[in-house]
Amino acid sequence: MKTIKTAILGTGFMGRVHLEAVRRVEGVECLAIAARNAEAAHRLAAAFSISKVTTDYREVLRDSAVDAVHICTPNAQHHAMAKEAILAGKHVLCEKPLTTTVAEAEELVALARQKGVRNCVCHNLRYYPMVQQMRRMRETGDLGEILLVQGTYSQDWLLYDTDWNWRVDASAAGASRCMADIGSHFFDMAEHVSGLRLSSLCADLQTFHPERNKPRHSVETFANKLLAREDYEPIPVETEDFGAVVFHMGPRARGAMTASQVSAGRKNRFSIEVYGAKASVAWDQERPDELWSGRRDEGNQIFIKDPALLKPEARTYADLPGGHSEGYDDTFKQVFRRFYRSIRTQGAAEYPQFVDGLRQMTILDAVLDSNRTRAWIDVPAPANQA
Repeated sequence: MKTIKTAILGTGFMGRVHLEAVRRVEGVECLAIAARNAEAAHRLAAAFSISKVTTDYREVLRDSAVDAVHICTPNAQHHAMAKEAILAGKHVLCEKPLTTTVAEAEELVALARQKGVRNCVCHNLRYYPMVQQMRRMRETGDLGEILLVQGTYSQDWLLYDTDWNWRVDASAAGASRCMADIGSHFFDMAEHVSGLRLSSLCADLQTFHPERNKPRHSVETFANKLLAREDYEPIPVETEDFGAVVFHMGPRARGAMTASQVSAGRKNRFSIEVYGAKASVAWDQERPDELWSGRRDEGNQIFIKDPALLKPEARTYADLPGGHSEGYDDTFKQVFRRFYRSIRTQGAAEYPQFVDGLRQMTILDAVLDSNRTRAWIDVPAPANQA
């Protein structure tokens, strides 16, 4: 089996997560790391015995030995990097959001199709075994007609005005922060599990800290900030800390969600509930091996992850036997495994692609439009998403 050579662009929180997951995928080798911060790039490369390090990602794209790249940089850099990688003939796996505008996403979808390269946007949260169990329960009719989808993605890492990250800066992250960063995970999951598409929505966004105190030196994502007041400088903030959306999924199904980065005590709580005419299911990312199921006239149940008891189509998303937890880092392994398998075999793309990233940009555009106009907005389905 020919080893597929890949490279990681970016060395922040997500860059390291991607690198660790790549090393767990059979037949794949990370050949190079590219990042603007040379010291950070060399430090990460040394830790993982990677010989090639550069501060110019184009050097990686010119390397004929590199088959694919992982784009793990700030959002505003995704479009240019992905476009150049596609034109260089590289397969591309990009962190979400795919771009910062619908037009950029549409260009990448069209270009990837034209050049015939494999493309993936990393909506990894689909790949928890119990999420796949929910999806398969819906597909086999266990839930009946889907009536309601609701939930939240709540974090607290930007609760204080002294909390800072590049995501707060609209020039690096785009016009939306909270909804683009974590709200997109909810909407991707809602459509993936329910099999329905958002058709219209009404959104309300709130920025609790219109000014934040930025550390005078770089701070790692999710890291505690044990700095003195003089270590900060005040910066105006344009992006939201919180969002709430009610939505329609076709003529009958309805939904509601919130996304927050200022919910004290909630570290990474992604909770989704899907209510059908026959039965309902609910899942919480902070308790990933558990799936709640309820019916009107029977006792409720808690299913614990065990591959032997999962639906056959969900079983391949669990590598470990019952009682052995599989969590956040395992979801990346599952996505990457399928991405690289499709490169090797030219088989079906069993992972979210750029067209799915475009879908999330379309929804995000509607969210921003709704908040701006204080009105319900239809969510279009562009022709190349059909």
